[in-house]
Amino acid sequence: MHISDFDYYLPDELIAQYPAARREGSRLLVLPKKGGAIIHTSFSEIGDFLVPGDLLVLNETKVFPARLLGARERTGGQVELLLLEEKASLVWEALVRPGKKARIGETLIFGNGSLSCVIEGKTPDGGRLVRFTGVSEQEFWDEVFKIGKVPLPPYIKRDEEQIDRERYQTVYARIPGSAAAPTAGLHFTEEILRRLQEKGVRIAFVLLHVGLGTFRPVRVADVEKHQMHAEYWKLEPVAADLINRTKQEGGRVVAVGTTTVRVL
Repeated sequence: MHISDFDYYLPDELIAQYPAARREGSRLLVLPKKGGAIIHTSFSEIGDFLVPGDLLVLNETKVFPARLLGARERTGGQVELLLLEEKASLVWEALVRPGKKARIGETLIFGNGSLSCVIEGKTPDGGRLVRFTGVSEQEFWDEVFKIGKVPLPPYIKRDEEQIDRERYQTVYARIPGSAAAPTAGLHFTEEILRRLQEKGVRIAFVLLHVGLGTFRPVRVADVEKHQMHAEYWKLEPVAADLINRTKQEGGRVVAVGTTTVRVL
C-alpha cells in the first residue's frame, strides 16, 4: 500500500482552531452497517444510534501539560522540556530544546525552582532521559499541572489558551499520562453519558496513554514499512468481563476512538 493512496485535499480553513461552543454541538456522521443512506446529525443525538445492551468503551487517560519552560542551572539559558513517556517513578523520556546543549549530568530548573530534573541519558530518537529530584510523585504532578503548558496538536496553529485546559480533555479523564487527547471522546458530556446509562447502555473504561508519536508522519513510501511507536495501555479484568459478556449476550461493543480500538 503506497502512502500516496491516502492523499486528499484539505483546505486550511476547514481545520477548526477552536472547539465548538458546546461539546455535544459537534457534527456526527453515521454510516449504517447494513447499508442505507449516510446520516448527518449532531453528536447530541448519539443516543438515537445506541440501544440497551450496547457497551460503550472509553479511554480514561488524562492529558497533562507536558511542556515545561525553564532554564539551565549552569548557564541560565532558556530551555523547553517536552515530557513524552514515564519510564519509572519520576524518570521520563523527554525532548529538550535546544537539544544539542542538553548534556548528561546537567540540571534543568522549572517554575522558579519548584521543579528540577537531571539529564541522565540519551534515547535512540535523540531525546533525553531525565530524573526529577526533591519531590514526591504527587508533588511532581501538582507542579506539572500548575506550571506546564498543553502541547496542542501540530494542526492547531495558535498558542495554548486557558480554554484548552478544559476542552482538550474528556469529561471522564482520570489517569494522567497523555500528551495528546483521545479526541473522539471530547464530544461526550456528563449529561449524555448519564442518559445513555439510563437507557441501558453500559460503559467500560480502558487506558491508553497517547504520546506525541501519534503525530509522527509516515516517511516511507510503503506504508507497511512504517515503524510504529510503542504505547502504554491497560485493560482491567472488570472491563474485559464487560466486553466478553456483551458479546455473549449479542450486544454491540462500541469503541470510542482509535486509542480504544488499539487497546481492544
